[in-house]
Amino acid sequence: MAGLRALTSRGRSFLASGLAALLCAILLGEHDLLRVAVLIITLPLLAALVVARTRYRLSCARRLDPARVEVGADSTVTIRLENVTRLPTGLLLVEDTVPYAVGTRPRFVLDRVESRGIREIDYKVRSDLRGRFPIGPLSVRIADPFGLVELTRDFTAGDTLMVLPQVVPLPHVRLSGELTGGGDSRSTSVAAAGDDDVGPREYRQGDDLRRVHWRSTARYGELMVRREEQQWQSRGALLLDTRRHAHRGEGPRSSFEVAVSAAASIGMQLARDGLGLRLVTDQGAQHLPDTGAGHALLDALAVVRQSTARSLESGVAALRQGGGDGLVVAVLGELDLEEAQALARLRGGGVTGVAVMLETRTWQQSPAHHSQVDETFERARTVLAGAGWRVVRLPAGTSPAEVWQDAGQSSRFTGPPETITAGDAA
Repeated sequence: MAGLRALTSRGRSFLASGLAALLCAILLGEHDLLRVAVLIITLPLLAALVVARTRYRLSCARRLDPARVEVGADSTVTIRLENVTRLPTGLLLVEDTVPYAVGTRPRFVLDRVESRGIREIDYKVRSDLRGRFPIGPLSVRIADPFGLVELTRDFTAGDTLMVLPQVVPLPHVRLSGELTGGGDSRSTSVAAAGDDDVGPREYRQGDDLRRVHWRSTARYGELMVRREEQQWQSRGALLLDTRRHAHRGEGPRSSFEVAVSAAASIGMQLARDGLGLRLVTDQGAQHLPDTGAGHALLDALAVVRQSTARSLESGVAALRQGGGDGLVVAVLGELDLEEAQALARLRGGGVTGVAVMLETRTWQQSPAHHSQVDETFERARTVLAGAGWRVVRLPAGTSPAEVWQDAGQSSRFTGPPETITAGDAA
């Protein structure tokens, strides 16, 4: 029955023609036509029987090179198919399963795989959209030489292609406060107790004798050991505005995709500078797996999607609760005055704030009209700059690398953000 269900259009046509010829032969009493009818009927039935009883044992392995690519870059998928039985295979039609976003389904024809034989086939995938895309499983269609029967067998194993946001190399900018402490913003942490303190303390069971401080031992009359110095880990936060209503445009060139690319570029730059970074969106703090600061951030940004939130309240609360951030970088869409004031109040206690503000209106204007003043944007910029934030303007068609130098310039505005109102900003 499995073989009959696997009949192709050609096989079903043969069977229907044979039955019609058989009926005509019986009605007309034509023995020669009867022989032809039996032959035509028998051929697809025998093919179905042979294919259904075929017991090929095939193993499949897949390799992606590389498995993590930026948007618009190619990845090569290599499939290794091995016949692990002693019988050679017949005609095999191989088809891999891939999402529409990375290309059409690749199909290959393998004429014959000998006993213990191996075939390797490869194809390329490419996506202009970020995301995590499943590759596989592989399906193998077993067909007879006449094309009358096709039986499909599916493997279960698959793989995953990570398409990361575009990372733009940024110029090095000195951000005071990005690392906690003195000198190059690094300092020593002196805890109230424990091995991380500076100076000697009494010996405890299990302490390494090589840490014994003999001068202090002689002074206090008991065994003393040295406490070790430990630098604070440099910490920072990256806020990404994912609110749908705060962005303009569709597809890879939308303001949201530009914001994600800018966040990825800034995050990778800071990670290379040794900054321990956490990711926050308007939905709150995002968990980053312990796979390296840069890789974890890119993986999280690869799957981030626009939210239906209407405010940045959850993101601001997550930044406030985190504490200890020497640097806060916010990549923002359209802001109203209240949201700008809430962000402005975050800066304090030696925290450096950098706001990358996308001029979202320019995504709806032609380049010739980009110079038109957006009052909503200017009010929000004035509030942030007045609180000491460093504001980086990012209009449509501009690379983050072209404007990132502005992050190193201190704001010319002074004064607490609470004193700025909509009327003053105007």
